[in-house]
Amino acid sequence: MADQMQWSNALSTRPSLEAAISEVVEQAVGKLSTQANLGIAFISSAFTSEYSRFLPLLAEKLDVPVLIGCSGGGVVGTSSSGEAQELEDEPALSLTLAYLPEVNIHPFHVIAEELPDLDSSPNAWMDLIGVPQNSTPQFILLSSNIGSGINDLLKGLDFAYPDSVVIGGQASGGMGNRIALFCNNKLYTEGSVGIALTGNIALDTIVAQGCRPIGTPHQIGKCDRNIILEIDEQVPLILLRDLVASLSEEEKVLAQNSLFVGVAMSEFKQDLQQGDFLIRNILGVDPAAGAIAVGDYLRPGQSIQFHLRDAQTSAQDLEFLLDKYQQQQTDKSSPVGALLFSCLGRGEGLYGKPNFDSQLFQRYVKDIPLGGFFCNGEIGPVGDSTFVHGFTSVFAIARQNGE
Repeated sequence: MADQMQWSNALSTRPSLEAAISEVVEQAVGKLSTQANLGIAFISSAFTSEYSRFLPLLAEKLDVPVLIGCSGGGVVGTSSSGEAQELEDEPALSLTLAYLPEVNIHPFHVIAEELPDLDSSPNAWMDLIGVPQNSTPQFILLSSNIGSGINDLLKGLDFAYPDSVVIGGQASGGMGNRIALFCNNKLYTEGSVGIALTGNIALDTIVAQGCRPIGTPHQIGKCDRNIILEIDEQVPLILLRDLVASLSEEEKVLAQNSLFVGVAMSEFKQDLQQGDFLIRNILGVDPAAGAIAVGDYLRPGQSIQFHLRDAQTSAQDLEFLLDKYQQQQTDKSSPVGALLFSCLGRGEGLYGKPNFDSQLFQRYVKDIPLGGFFCNGEIGPVGDSTFVHGFTSVFAIARQNGE
């Protein structure tokens, strides 16, 4: 069994940091038959005042060559009975340990000032990260909202490593939103920490944006940066008002607060379906010009479709993607572990009950440990590019690379 990938997770809700660390280390180590070479830890913001103590205390109990992690407004883990749990607004610690044979694990920390210009060659990005392109790394990335230049970093990684997966989340905190990023024995509050995994590993991704399309796809005729000036040769606001008027009464109420724009990620796909769109906020409208402002830069010719979001839609969207994933797995190696990066706006606040996304995941992807946290922004691919999302649950599912 030593040459097979192994993965474990342990969760503690003990209010004492020392006790929580002892509990997760004992349980996570006990579930492996060999020594781990990777640790991923998520600590609840209930421990904000103790972030600086976390790594020294953990080092007393755990010897692992590479460890990354961060703080979260909530953490996700697997209970001793094997059930996934999402713990929000309470002391909690989630520790994932993995034994990854035939995998090189390269940790890194970068800040915005170190990022190459977006016109730079791929070599500049490879020098920054320290991993060659031909090794096709799988990235797990944890970032701060401060000093990370996260959007430029994602563009650079996509450019330099076009066949790689980049997945992760932005650290979140409690009062004052103080956050922590961990990389080996160091604590950071700015930039991004991550690992590049190369060799016999694949990270499958599920990016559940929690929306369903309404109406039909349209094409942007004119736009200025993030402002839509013309859709299908019509005034955008008039087209949108006509669309809302055609909705059911229930949908009309939903459209007042939960209306979004989906931007198609492929210029060539004709039959656009759920999951083919990058969901972005509507920032405002200009009644005089009939224009609509969106939370992303756009270009003429792009296809868009309006979307709605609520708890039921979010649940249906995740189930649709999990079912699709399950059907695609028949000819691939079995998953051994997973990470969940979920928005602070999901969880119990969205569904009215705890553990919804994680336990739905477990119904489709059975018997593997799950760890994760609640993010200020979720990082994952849509189409061929990687984005920071909102109100999204992003899953990274690890397996050996053999088909």
